[in-house]
Parts: sequence; structure tokens; C-alpha cells
Amino acid sequence: MLTIDNLTVRLGGRAILERASATVPVGARVGLIGRNGAGKSTLMKALIGEIEPDDGEISKPSRARIGYIAQEAPSGAMTPEEVVLAAATERAELLAELETCTDMDRMGDVHDRLLAIDAYSAPARAAKILNGLGFDEEMQQRPVDSFSGGWKMRIALGALLFSEPDILLLDEPSNHLDLEATLWLENFLKSYPATLVVISHERDLLNKVVDHILHLQGGELTLYPGGYDAFEKQRAERAAQLAAAKASQEAQAARLRDYVARNSARASTAKQAQSRAKMLAKMQPIAALMEDPTLSFDFPDPAEMKSPMITVEQAAVGYGEAPPILKRLNFRIEADDRIALLGRNGNGKTTLARLLASQLDPAEGAVNAPGKLKVGYFTQYQVEELAGEDTPLDLMNRAMEGSSQGAIRAQLGRFGFSGPRATQRVDKLSGGERARLALALITRDAPHLLILDEPTNHLDVDAREALIQALNAYSGAVILISHDRHMVELTSDRLVLVDGGTAREYDGSMDDYIDFILGRNQPKGAGGGKGRGAQRGEAAADRRSAQAALTKAESAVTRLTAEVDRLDQSILASSHSASGTAGAKMQKLLTERAAAAAALAEAEEAWLAASALIEAAEAA
Repeated sequence: MLTIDNLTVRLGGRAILERASATVPVGARVGLIGRNGAGKSTLMKALIGEIEPDDGEISKPSRARIGYIAQEAPSGAMTPEEVVLAAATERAELLAELETCTDMDRMGDVHDRLLAIDAYSAPARAAKILNGLGFDEEMQQRPVDSFSGGWKMRIALGALLFSEPDILLLDEPSNHLDLEATLWLENFLKSYPATLVVISHERDLLNKVVDHILHLQGGELTLYPGGYDAFEKQRAERAAQLAAAKASQEAQAARLRDYVARNSARASTAKQAQSRAKMLAKMQPIAALMEDPTLSFDFPDPAEMKSPMITVEQAAVGYGEAPPILKRLNFRIEADDRIALLGRNGNGKTTLARLLASQLDPAEGAVNAPGKLKVGYFTQYQVEELAGEDTPLDLMNRAMEGSSQGAIRAQLGRFGFSGPRATQRVDKLSGGERARLALALITRDAPHLLILDEPTNHLDVDAREALIQALNAYSGAVILISHDRHMVELTSDRLVLVDGGTAREYDGSMDDYIDFILGRNQPKGAGGGKGRGAQRGEAAADRRSAQAALTKAESAVTRLTAEVDRLDQSILASSHSASGTAGAKMQKLLTERAAAAAALAEAEEAWLAASALIEAAEAA
């Protein structure tokens, strides 16, 4: 059992954790969550002894091995396979002893122990873990120093998983992973045999892997049973209870203040008034659940653009004189497309994104787009390269040179940088705030197309939900690269697989793709004729096709519902306007709303039709 008892940690004079307490049962699988900057990583460091608490204590089972990824990635001439195998320290020590041992009895003991810890199957297990994390056979034998920092962190993660500690601590393990490796990790952790504490903002992982949620807020810890959806329901119920209690208390306080005001001056009631004044002074205000008012994403809607927005014809793209990474590219991007790019890291997703953003020219073929097309391209590099001494206002002033201060402030306000937050130094911002600032900068001129390459790495769960809602309300086109499949499923209606040196439409749903990655829908032999196996295959194909249509329809319903709501608000605001152009603007809004409502009705009909097809396929 892992026990945190009245833990207090102060950094720079500020209490990060304050009398925090929780008990994690042996074998529990706990998701540690909280807003960015709440202190989750600080708690992890206290658990491994890297930070000495100012007060309180942490107790854990004696001789329990705690596993945590070191801040420094591995380096040197060792191969990934060697790094992972070395993490099993007992195995490494026993094998080293065998090389110099001359005592036959001791050699027998060593062999017995190696058998007991399954040491001889270790290379196969190490290879399986590395393969799941994206390392093919050739990559497993390359020197560690030949890999980038992100791939080195994957090696460190593989070594930690291979070591199988009694208490496994993971801090945002999917940040350096693609969707495919994230799916593998989730599957691996489901069957992890010991205690697990994982900091994660991946909603699917928190629902499918963990059985408890440890919520860190205001320096305090609260343990909830169940996954993230169960936690969110309990949090909503608690918020409603707190809101009701707060309203009741405020009503009681108002009555007390009224009594004191009316009766303090009267001798007959002065004592009662004084007593009520003391009661009012001692009343501890009930705080509602903390909400971050700056949790804001609001993409400006672009000017109308006709479809197709971009056409790619027999294009090839690469870097310099090297052979092209992608060839035979043929597709169109419509003005309202929502596309997710699938495929392992290294297959060319970012290369394709850069081609579409006009950062790379085609080596062959053509990419056609109108000259007035505006593209907003987000990458993690933009977040990391924001200058620390600048403020959001400094950066936006330079990006929107020539614009009025009102327009500049309005763009910052769309992403939560209002008032003094606009003049706070960038190096004082959290990772999530920097990500919001980068998004504010790339959308300053209302782009027709947003290309987002891993936009969620620095965002907590609530911020990711806010980003999903903003993308669904945005009227332009979106191309998304993300390992967060919850975001992919809710914002994308086209899937494009980047694999084998090209990119092609993926004819299936995200569920089909997940099954494919995890090897759950591989062909299982063939039979003659059109027997039951073939019939089941056809039914499965029908279901996949219907599921893809359902996913597309769901996304369209979500987006169009948000659009109708936005237009309703604009119509309401315009109805109170006294300007001379109010009538023309109102007519334009009413026309747009009618078109959006008609499109919404079509999307709802498509959703119903796809649902009926799925039912028919399942029955078949």
C-alpha cells in the first residue's frame, strides 16, 4: 500500500502540495490528474525521493521497487535492445557473474535463479516491447545516439516497462508516442501486474487502463473510484452540491446582514444583532469548484473559400537531394474537410503536413491552391521556440504589425490572454498557456485551413475538451495529427493513412484502425465458395463502411449544431444593433442560419441511416 500522509511541499515559497493525503491500495491502477501547474510532477518527484517534503510523509511497502523515467534520456553507443535488457539489473548481474564464476555449486545456483526470473526469454520480451513502441528490427540494433530526443525517451520508457517495478510511475508517457504506440502502451498497461500511478491527459487511457482517479487540486488530493468518465460524473455531482450549498450559505449571510443592519441601533435587539454579527464573521465561505476562466480557444472564422481548397496531383515530396519520402499523392481537400492523418511516426505525416502548408515544394507532380488561401500551421517547435522575455502582447504586436491595439487585444482575448495575462512574460507561462499562445499567433489572420501537428501535448483533459469544442465550432478546414484518439474521433470525418511511402484514404472507422494496429482483425484463413465465413466477412465489411459513415455524420452533427448556436447568438446580438447596416447583416445571418439548419437536418438523417445499416450488419 502506498500512503501519502499530510504531505506539504513548497517551491520558491509557494505551497505546491498542502497537507495532501491519499492511500493507494496494492495493485491499484491510478490516474493522477489535475490542471497544468497543479503539482502532479512535483508529487511524482516526492514519491521517488527526488524532492524532500516540507512536512508529512510517504510510506510504501518495504523492499518495493519504484520505477520512474529519469529526466535525462539514454545516450551512447549501446543499442535500444541493450539499454532495455540492462534495465533488468538482477539478470544483468547474474549473467556477468557467470562469466567469471568458477564455483560449480554457485554456477548452478545462478542458473536456477536465471530460470526463476525467466531470464532467457528476456531478449524476446525486450524486442516485443520495443516493437510496440515503434522500433523495428533494424532500429533495435542501431546506436542510441543515432536517435532524436523523442525516440530516446521511447527507449527509456521501454527500459522502465521491461524492468517491471512493484510501483510503476509514469509521467505523461504518451507525449513522445504516435497513435499506434499509444494504443500499444494502453494495451500493455491494461495487463500490468503491479501498482500503477500514471499522470495522463489521455481520456481513453484514463477510461480503459485505470481503476481509480487521484485528483490534485488546490494542493489537496482526492481519490475517486473508477475511470475518468466516472470521475467526471462524480465531480459534476460534487460541483452541483457545492453550488447549492454556496447559494444556501449566501442566502443565510444576506439574512444575517439584513438583521444586523436593521437591529444594531435598537437597544432591545442589539445583543441579538451583535450575536448574529459574530456568527456572520465566523462563517467560512464555501468555495465552488475551481474553474480556469482563461481556458479559452476561439478560432476566428475565415472568409468563404470554394471547394476544392487544395488539389494534389501525382505529387512526390521529400528533403533536398534525398529520395522522396512520399510519392503518388492524389487527393483533394474540401473547404469544410476534417481530416486526421494516421500512421506511425517516421512514415511521413509531418512531411505531408508541410507540403500542404507550402513549407515544402513538390519534387514531382503538382499541389494546386488559390493564391488567397491562408493556412495556420501548428507544431510543437513553435511552442518551444516562443521567446521567454517577450509577452503575449509583444509577440502579437509583431505578428499583427499595422493592426489596431483593439484587434490585437481581441485576438489574444480569444485564447484567454486578456488584461494582465497579455503582459505576463512567456517564460512564466505553463506549457498549456504557451500552446494556446502559439494557436493565437497562427490564427491571427483567420486561416481557411488549420493544420495541427500534435496540438494536445501540453494540454490537460479540460483544455483538450475546450479545444475539441473550438475545432467543431470553427468553419474552416482542419488537418489533424494527434495521438489523442478521443480528439480524432470527435473532430475528424476523413481518415488518411500515411504508410508505405504514400497517403491514401482509410476506408474504415477509428475502431477498425485500432483493431488493425492491435492485430485483432487480421485475415484468418480462406474457405471455398461463399460460406458462413464469407458471409460474416461481408457483414463485417458492411459494418465498417456504415461505422465510417456514422463517424462522419456524428462529426458533422456536432460541428453544425455549434454553427447554428453561433449564428443564433449573432442574430440575437444583431437584433439589438442600431447601426445602418444592421438590416443587411441580419438578412445575411438568417440566410446562413437557414443553410446551416438544412445541413444539420441532412447530417442527422445520415446519422440515422448509418445507425440502421449498422444494426442490419450486426444482425447479419
